[in-house]
Amino acid sequence: MAFINMTKLGWILFLFMSAVSATLSYQFIIKGDTEIAADGRTIILLEESERAFFLNEMRGFLIAVQQIIDGIEKDDMQQIATSARKVGTIGFASVPKSIVGKLPLATKKMGFATHQAFDQMAMDAESLADKEHTLSQLNQILSTCTACHSLYRLR
Repeated sequence: MAFINMTKLGWILFLFMSAVSATLSYQFIIKGDTEIAADGRTIILLEESERAFFLNEMRGFLIAVQQIIDGIEKDDMQQIATSARKVGTIGFASVPKSIVGKLPLATKKMGFATHQAFDQMAMDAESLADKEHTLSQLNQILSTCTACHSLYRLR
């Protein structure tokens, strides 16, 4: 009889721990630390230093976009590659881990895709040297930026 109760207790603990694990996974991997704003966008709740880091990264994207457009205008594929590479995946190691857990999964995916797209742009600028192709890539990147800014805001 005691064995049956221990087995039952084991299953109850297993189910409880599974529920806790699923809840935490949802919170930190999928939902992040968020709330809904009056304008319908999702607010990502960050500490001041995390917010500063995030905003600095977005300014880096904007600076890179300006430099890439300048490179397109000058037909300077090396400038395009250099500017794109600066905001590619090379900077992932410097992202504070505290931010990663607070970002919703969709935001993480958009951010990762954007960094990868800049890496691809840098490689293509060097290998293809096609301004029209670069412009098309930049258009796609800016579509992701627009979508992210339409869906999210920081606080």
